[in-house]
This record gives sequence, C-alpha cells and structure tokens, in this order.
Amino acid sequence: MNGNRIFATAGRVLTQLRHDPRSIALMLIAPSLLVGLFSWLFSDQEGVFDQVGGAILALFPFIVMFLITSITTLRERKSGTLERLMTTPLGKADFILGYALAFGLMALLQATITVSFAVGVCGLDVDGPLWQLGLVAVVDALLGTALGLLASAFAATEFQAVQFMPLLVFPQIILGGLFMPRDRMPDVLYAISDWLPLSYAIDAVGAVAAGESGWDVAGPLLVVVAFAVGALVLASLTLRRRTR
Repeated sequence: MNGNRIFATAGRVLTQLRHDPRSIALMLIAPSLLVGLFSWLFSDQEGVFDQVGGAILALFPFIVMFLITSITTLRERKSGTLERLMTTPLGKADFILGYALAFGLMALLQATITVSFAVGVCGLDVDGPLWQLGLVAVVDALLGTALGLLASAFAATEFQAVQFMPLLVFPQIILGGLFMPRDRMPDVLYAISDWLPLSYAIDAVGAVAAGESGWDVAGPLLVVVAFAVGALVLASLTLRRRTR
C-alpha cells in the first residue's frame, strides 16, 4: 500500500463524481427523501417515527452506498480503466482503499445531511448526542461501501451487482431488528442475525436514540467497523483487473 496512490485514486473518483450529478443526488439527497417519506407515512401516529426513524437512518445510507459503489467500481473494470491502472505501480489494495476513502467522504456528507434532515425537518427525537447518531450513519454507509466493493469483485455485469442485494442486503434488512426486535425472533433466526453487521448498526442507532452511552454504543459500532474492514480486505484479495 502507498498513501500517495490511495489519495490519488480517491481524488480521481471524486473528480469523476463531480461530473455525475445523478450519482451525487442519489447519494446525498435520496436518503433524506426516503426518511422524509417514512416520517410523512407515520405523521398521524404519534411516536411511531421516533421508534423506527433511527433504524431507517441506518438502513438507507447502507443501501444507497452499496448500490453506487458496486456499480461504479464495476464500470471501472468493464471500461478497462482498472486494467490500465494496474499496469502502473497502483496495487489492488491502493485501488480499494482509494475508493473507500472517496466514498467515505461522500458518506460523511450524506450522514450530515440525512441526520440534520431527520432531526431538524422530520422531528426525529433523539436522547443521545447528534454527533453519535451521525457517526453511526457514517460507519453504516462505509459498511455499504465495503460490501459494494466486495460485490463488484465477483459481479460480471451491473445487473449481477444489483443481484447481490438479495444475498448481502435483504437478509440483513429482514433480520436486523427493523421489523421485529431481534430477541423476539425464533432462536435460529436470532443466531443468524448475530452474524449480520446491519443488526449491530441498528443496535447502535437504537442505543444513541435511547440516550445510552459507553459500550452500549461503542460495542456494536466496533463490530460494524470490523465487518467493513474485513469486506475491504476480501475485496482487495478478490478484485479482478477486468470483466470477461
């Protein structure tokens, strides 16, 4: 790994994104619009949005960043850009970490906008510090980025990248605790949910919303970070130079 190459890759990705307003809108605006839709949906049911709003903040950035990252990275391979880059001293780890850094910065902006919108406009009531809620949203978006990079390493087409959602995303949504508290699930499903990183992201958001602190927030958050790092390592090991 080389720091200069990582930063150069991140700069190139950010430059490309600057010329792609649709992707920027999807990353920065779409999560807020979806949160607003949920707020509107439960506007006549007092307190319901406060119960589900935190989990929604963990969910939408994760999904959006997964889609954007997997498709964008796959385009690099299909266009031959990655193959040309690999003829330079740039290594696979430099490429993956550069992408992670670029989309991590976008995740930071996304989290700031989404959390501000959820609290300031939609009226989400959070007992804990807002910076902790933003931190969880950033880490969750980074998890989506890492899994998107991992999925792009195995997909051959953009459609295949999207097809990874039923494998990597949907089970986490269903078993993460959004629709039912995890401790109420059948024992087998509860055991499976313990191995899904989104479960811990939702736990961390719930802890912040409830005003808890210390290990109740840091513990689940560290698990999500560990999953994200593991996905980035696997992505760098399995990344192919081009799509055949």
